[in-house]
Amino acid sequence: MKPLTRRLMAQMEEDLGTRLDWVAVDHYNTGHPHTHIILRGKDDIGRDLIIAREYITQGLRERVAELVSLDQGPRTDLEIENHLRRALEQERLTSIDRGLLRDADEDGMVRATGRDAFQQSLRAGRLQKLKHLGLADEIAPGQWQLAEELEDTLRRMGERGDIVKAMHRDLTEKGVARAASDYVIYDPSDPETRPITGRLVRRGLADEIDDRHYLIVDAVDGRTHYVEIGRGEATDPIPEGGIVTVTPKGAEPRAVDRTIAEIAAANGGRYDVDIHLRHDPTASADFTETHVRRLEAMRRLAGTVEREPDGTWIIAPDHLERATAYERRQVKDAPVVVQTLSAFSLDRQLGADGATWLDRELVAEAPMPLRDGGFGREVRDVLARRRQWLVEQELAREDQNRTIYRANMLGILRRRELTRVAGQLSGELGLDYTEARSGERVEGIYRRCLDLASGRFAVIEKSREFTLVPWRPVLERSLGKQVSGIVRGETISWTLGRQRSGPSIS
Repeated sequence: MKPLTRRLMAQMEEDLGTRLDWVAVDHYNTGHPHTHIILRGKDDIGRDLIIAREYITQGLRERVAELVSLDQGPRTDLEIENHLRRALEQERLTSIDRGLLRDADEDGMVRATGRDAFQQSLRAGRLQKLKHLGLADEIAPGQWQLAEELEDTLRRMGERGDIVKAMHRDLTEKGVARAASDYVIYDPSDPETRPITGRLVRRGLADEIDDRHYLIVDAVDGRTHYVEIGRGEATDPIPEGGIVTVTPKGAEPRAVDRTIAEIAAANGGRYDVDIHLRHDPTASADFTETHVRRLEAMRRLAGTVEREPDGTWIIAPDHLERATAYERRQVKDAPVVVQTLSAFSLDRQLGADGATWLDRELVAEAPMPLRDGGFGREVRDVLARRRQWLVEQELAREDQNRTIYRANMLGILRRRELTRVAGQLSGELGLDYTEARSGERVEGIYRRCLDLASGRFAVIEKSREFTLVPWRPVLERSLGKQVSGIVRGETISWTLGRQRSGPSIS
């Protein structure tokens, strides 16, 4: 790839009559090895580099073909004919389609005739395929009308074909057998799209240039979903084999936006915590702080609201429209919300001495529906085996045709795991372990997080002791810093920084 790229760029310098500043990188992370080239938009005397559109769309392709032919020899007529015949039935944009589009008039009319009998048979055969796809109609013998959206539609179909191939390759590498009919491209923009839960098979790059990533999720609905998650930084790392839930992100104003707009409208277009509490005396300080954080995010990322030096916010009359625009921008970068339900695979959860995702499903009032096929069947089987394990551990008992679970079973399992892990950490840290109880304040330095069967926990260290508490993403900004919070059952309300009066993160 490197010698070929260098020769191509040397030829490009000769074609354009100027030296070029460029950098390239070879990638082998897809089924097609490829090279990305970044070109500085200036010529050798500092003027804007002007490149004809035809050179970019066709000339570069032809130059590369010439270089490959010099190395490998020219393609034979038979190879070219076989390649073109294979293109007849492809559901993607082909060279035959490009020729049809070039020859079509402004109304999309084109004739099936070609410069020779072989070319004419190719065009006629391809037009019949396009007719089958609903992208062309024969108006008169030999005269065809191409659909306006033909090029875009074929490109999308080609992308879908590439996605299906990538899914099949990744599933095969993981030893997962699924029918191609169960491959689904998850579309969060569709109002009918619902959240999915399943096992993460693979995370990869969908678009290297814009850093857009994808997940392949083997879901409990028996289907395997390709999910584009947007920019990589928007979604935390997730261990392969872990259990995740993917939820489409809406682009509508949130409840906090409506509350802010309502309060501002009644107070001369202004909002702050004191105004909020006067407007609604039943609101708590923590509740009002969520509204302030929302405004701060909109100000920092989009500049759609203003804050005065005294902390008062200026809210425009069209605040809800601005909030909608902000959400649309957020959805573009992160079209879905990915929640990690368990970093442990099903096999690791089966005998884990902790409150696993399986246990939460067993005691749930409304367990998720499981299809009797694919990953859904796997989960159904593992749930039955986990249920038997709980019976053996005397945390559940069988009563006729139902299972009765011990009171606070999840709490017992969680405490078991935390006690065991804390014992190991105690020797490592040289500190005593103190259990965090509901309603107590926890203070100390956030050292790291641990992925356990019961979930993700933060290690909070004091001078002579440490504790384990539920982890939240916002903590990562305070790694190695002083934090404090109040434990509330399985959650904790954090105060970041040394000031106890700082913003609370629930």
